[in-house]
Amino acid sequence: MDKVPPVAGKRGHPRRRPRSLYADRAYHCAARALALLSRKIQPFIAQRGAAHGSGLGKIRFVVERSLSWLHQCRRLRVRYERRDDIHEAFLILGCILICYRELARPFC
Repeated sequence: MDKVPPVAGKRGHPRRRPRSLYADRAYHCAARALALLSRKIQPFIAQRGAAHGSGLGKIRFVVERSLSWLHQCRRLRVRYERRDDIHEAFLILGCILICYRELARPFC
């Protein structure tokens, strides 16, 4: 979390760290939660062994859905390019396609 770049936003000093962090059960550990709290980051990590319905799925669904849409592009699912700039260009094209498909749908 120390390597997160500044987040642009409102006037004033840019935030160096996010206000909160959402994670699934694999990241549940008391040491991680304490490390986040010491950096003034509110952790929302699902408890291991707890029943589903923690509410984290509503927020994480957006990210997981977007990643699954990007994996529809074969070049992004299986990385063939060795150069980072070419892979990033295909990633941008994939994001453009996702935005276009979402905007092309009728709103009503």
